[in-house]
Amino acid sequence: MKPVIASVGLIPSVLLIGLGISAAQAQQAPPTVKRVPVHATQTVSGKDLYQEYCAVCHGTTGKGDGPAAGALKTPLSDLTQISKKNGGKFPEVHVQQIINGEAEGPVAHGSKDMPIWGSLFRHMGPNPDIGGLRIHNLMKYIEEIQGK
Repeated sequence: MKPVIASVGLIPSVLLIGLGISAAQAQQAPPTVKRVPVHATQTVSGKDLYQEYCAVCHGTTGKGDGPAAGALKTPLSDLTQISKKNGGKFPEVHVQQIINGEAEGPVAHGSKDMPIWGSLFRHMGPNPDIGGLRIHNLMKYIEEIQGK
């Protein structure tokens, strides 16, 4: 019985070594962003919208460290520091304009790598006013995650 146990014990080690080689090879490939069609969420909650549409680049905590961030030309801004960079006041209208695609975005967005969510949100369903609600709720969530 011992040889069987020893053989079973070797299998996971061999698999881990193989996985380690694959992981090393994957780290050498430059990151890329795969563009996929946008789809509507079931909810218009700001937090849910952020996790669905923004976290892939901006990170789950808004610090600019999402899994796709490395594929962008310029490092992303820390969204938790918007108020701090604006004299302690959160610029609601300006943030909504950036999300909506109406304002010049931060340099980090370079050649408009950030989707213009306003247009996309308004075309997700038969009522374009829901798009405005999504933008407002998303802005309010970004305001909630501001650092103190």
